[in-house]
Amino acid sequence: MFGNKNYYCLVAGLKEYTLDADTKGFDAKAIVEEIMEELSSSDAKAVRLLYSYYDCENIIALKAGRNAFNELGNLSQQELENELAEPTLLPSRMARVIKAYALRDDEQAEENEYAKGLDLSISFERSLLEAYYEECAHSSSGFLKAWAQFDRTLRNISAAAVARTLARSIDGVTVGKGDVVEQLERSSAADFGLRGELPYIDGVIAAVNDETNMVEKEHKIDLIRWEQAIDLASSSYFDINAILSYLVRVNIVARWAKLDQQRGREMFKRILSELDSKELINK
Repeated sequence: MFGNKNYYCLVAGLKEYTLDADTKGFDAKAIVEEIMEELSSSDAKAVRLLYSYYDCENIIALKAGRNAFNELGNLSQQELENELAEPTLLPSRMARVIKAYALRDDEQAEENEYAKGLDLSISFERSLLEAYYEECAHSSSGFLKAWAQFDRTLRNISAAAVARTLARSIDGVTVGKGDVVEQLERSSAADFGLRGELPYIDGVIAAVNDETNMVEKEHKIDLIRWEQAIDLASSSYFDINAILSYLVRVNIVARWAKLDQQRGREMFKRILSELDSKELINK
């Protein structure tokens, strides 16, 4: 997989981060910034692209007039406003979507040069997220490619299961295209006919269908994300794959530190114990 450079000291130092039981959370942004200082330019680019997902969320919220802002994104609130007016910092595919939809909404625009290949009939949110996942698919990082594909599939399954429960159209909630999306849209089977292809699908559907407590449902789905992040870097110990896997789990911890402080602490302890296990294996 991607990543030839090893970061022995950096990975060993990850264990120095702690989650104080007396605080409301820990500074995930500071963890990311400290890690970025040690990375090569190509590896830092992969990390920035990982966090561009939060830029997407923030831009979608801003365009919709919502005040929600996730500080884990690469861009500040002012930079996000500037990007909506004239994107210069975002990855090219995401920037193109912003430009295309801006021209679509501009009644004075005579021609939309950015619309070629885009379906402007779908929502801005779906189009921007699709562009993000497409950007990851073209990344030089093997982990990021695999993680983005998994993340998109997981979110699509969850959205499709919810839509089915509410008797709503599934093709209006999925992001992107491909065999899995087609299967989600056309299959009437309980598992959408995907059990043989996706080992985690039963867990996702069970969490959506059986869990009336929204917090518990999200926790079960995040545990699936957690295990997948570990599996995708199972043969990596000190390279960028190990760091990206760690950061994915840091992001999950950050989320739960806000939603449920005790559960956030428990998840952070899991990261540390998993790092200890890797060191033992490597000795």
